[in-house]
Amino acid sequence: MKLKPIDQQTIVITGGTSGIGLATARRAAEEGAQVVLVARDEEALDNVCSEIRADGGRADYVAADVGVREEVRHVVDTVVDRFGGFDTWVNDAGVGAYAKLEEISDEDHHRLFQTNYWGVVHGSTEALKHLRERGGALINIGSISSEMPAPILSAYTASKFAVKGFTDSLRLELMHDKAPVSVTLIKPSGIHTPFGDHAENYMDAASRVPPPVYAPEIVADAILHAAENPTRSVLVGGAGRAMTLFARLAPRLSDRLYAFAFFKTARDPKRQKRNSEGLHGPGSYGHVYGDQSGYLRKVSLYTAMQTRPWRTAAVGLAFGLAGVFLSGLLTKPKMLEGASPHPAR
Repeated sequence: MKLKPIDQQTIVITGGTSGIGLATARRAAEEGAQVVLVARDEEALDNVCSEIRADGGRADYVAADVGVREEVRHVVDTVVDRFGGFDTWVNDAGVGAYAKLEEISDEDHHRLFQTNYWGVVHGSTEALKHLRERGGALINIGSISSEMPAPILSAYTASKFAVKGFTDSLRLELMHDKAPVSVTLIKPSGIHTPFGDHAENYMDAASRVPPPVYAPEIVADAILHAAENPTRSVLVGGAGRAMTLFARLAPRLSDRLYAFAFFKTARDPKRQKRNSEGLHGPGSYGHVYGDQSGYLRKVSLYTAMQTRPWRTAAVGLAFGLAGVFLSGLLTKPKMLEGASPHPAR
């Protein structure tokens, strides 16, 4: 399967007005792609697209709620009419709720799944009606939460487990049909986005993404790599890989640690909780980053090893050879005074 270069693609991105979606849209537009953003707030979409166009990019939008199949179908039809089709579809739209499973209302729980899970289902199945004919990439944004438990963000975690099961099963069905579509699951670790601004919060203090957190641009790079190169999955962030491995290899011990740590790290007692309506309505827009304080990781060697293995290996080899050379210089034995530099014959 061969995918087009980014500068020859039309890329549709749901959840495109903030966070990972906006970071991806900006990167794709910088590389020459025609981007089409999808979100619930038409005013926000218009403003974001105007900013991208002002920077020299090509951007358009279609307002839609991904939780409603008819609206997603309208997006597909509109993009086909305007641009003749699309080459990559990115299901990024997502919402969250900081709440125990016994406390979250059925209304909030249903709304979360309507966006996070059904939004992926609607986006995937409607986009495939076009991609099966044209060929291209379907990229779903999951989470490390699909491989490990996370209290407080429990409903969100359940939705991401569902996204992983759906995406992995869909891939096998397309393989069986020999469809010319690459299906990728991107699994970010904690990412510094306005997630907390949008999420419903049942706690008594401000919410935060449990650290360590990575820059959204790292996820954007992984998405655009998958848009050009058929990729099964990418886990973004070495810290996330360590956490998921810990949960898999030592489940009882990790259960004890996470049961303690998540209740501490998901809550910021120094700040008052935000007033958010992002679960049931449009959230804030135009911001890639959130208001979370603390150390931000702007590079992930682990992610680079997955998306650029040859380049990473070359850099590693270069550093390794340099280390061997320097080690040789530092440990080279000194010649005793008066000794002959030549071995005895």
